Amino acid sequence: MTASILSAAAAVQTVKATPITAQTFQPFGQVIYPQPDSKAFDLQDAQLQLQNGIPRFYIMQLHQRGRQFHHITRHNACTQCLGALEGQTWFLGVAPAGDFPQPQLENIQVFQIPGNCFVKLEVGTWHAGPYFDASTVSFYNLELSDTNVVDHTTCDLLQTYDTIFEIVG
Repeated sequence: MTASILSAAAAVQTVKATPITAQTFQPFGQVIYPQPDSKAFDLQDAQLQLQNGIPRFYIMQLHQRGRQFHHITRHNACTQCLGALEGQTWFLGVAPAGDFPQPQLENIQVFQIPGNCFVKLEVGTWHAGPYFDASTVSFYNLELSDTNVVDHTTCDLLQTYDTIFEIVG
């Protein structure tokens, strides 16, 4: 969404993208990095919760996402894993999970994610994205087969807070 079609009162809030690390992303989920195939399963591996349905692993191709967002979503029945193919860098807006109907603006953060890892979102973590600068990027996505039908709560930040976010950095 561009500033030209926003309401006159809408605020554009810039948010600096933080380079992702396991420590900085921990409140929202896990960052999973490459590891030797011979390594045994441990807490560094994605701790998945997919028992509430049939897992769906697929490649989604997204076009011209840019760096602005005003929708943020959460899934309360499963974890979700996302990662870019072909080494593409991307951005993800997040806010902590919790027992509230929408995220608080001051809790929304954006991470810059390199193409050599993926993220696992904890159950209930609010997320916006993926966003990127390229014209098209393909992402792998692991969630439940019906996540986007029965477990998809979205907050429209423009409608709720009269605010959109613009990612910088």
